[in-house]
Amino acid sequence: MDLNDLKKTWNKLPAGKELDESQLRSMLSKRTGSLIERIDRNIRIGFLVLFALILLFAFDDFFVSPTVLKSLPEGVNVPQWLVFLGVFSNALIFTTFLYFVIKYYRVRKNCDVICDLRETLKKIINTLQLYKRLFYLALATFMVAIGLAFISGLYQGVNVSMTSQAGEVLQIDSGKLVLLIIIGLLVLTILVGGIFLFLRWGFRKLYGNYISKLKATLKELEGIEDENL
Repeated sequence: MDLNDLKKTWNKLPAGKELDESQLRSMLSKRTGSLIERIDRNIRIGFLVLFALILLFAFDDFFVSPTVLKSLPEGVNVPQWLVFLGVFSNALIFTTFLYFVIKYYRVRKNCDVICDLRETLKKIINTLQLYKRLFYLALATFMVAIGLAFISGLYQGVNVSMTSQAGEVLQIDSGKLVLLIIIGLLVLTILVGGIFLFLRWGFRKLYGNYISKLKATLKELEGIEDENL
């Protein structure tokens, strides 16, 4: 409900009741409180998701990856820089979320004491927008790590298939090689694209949509202040 909708609602009230600035502010304050409560709830959900991801990555690092590496043919090694990039991207996702939570609750704590409604809205919006930028930076790094790991694995697989046990280079039909590369890139595109769209959807569901809602509330509040100048 925007400012005009609020006015229309009040205009439909019985005669003798007028649109009052304090009443509008109270309505906007209640809406802001409701949005903040939802953000607080989604932060708790985010912690649960983060904990689940930590368990998943730990399971992969200590059980899945060692098993896969043992089953690889001799001469196939995972580059150390690729391992480092994977760890860095995962750590970046966790760090950006924790930084957002700390900064958000610091804003909440300060604004409960000294901020008015307008300042509270601005600071929370700025915090969410900062997290949005950090999240997409971490997500881009994560996508790059996945892409490079997939390409590296595809290259190692092709290289092993083209080399005999004696170390001689085998002749492979170029058509089959091109087809293999195309299929690999297609799988990579679907994999990276699917993960990106899923994580972006999750972010918008938990936090992104509230940026526009809080901005709308701030705009209505500023509209009330402009009318009283």
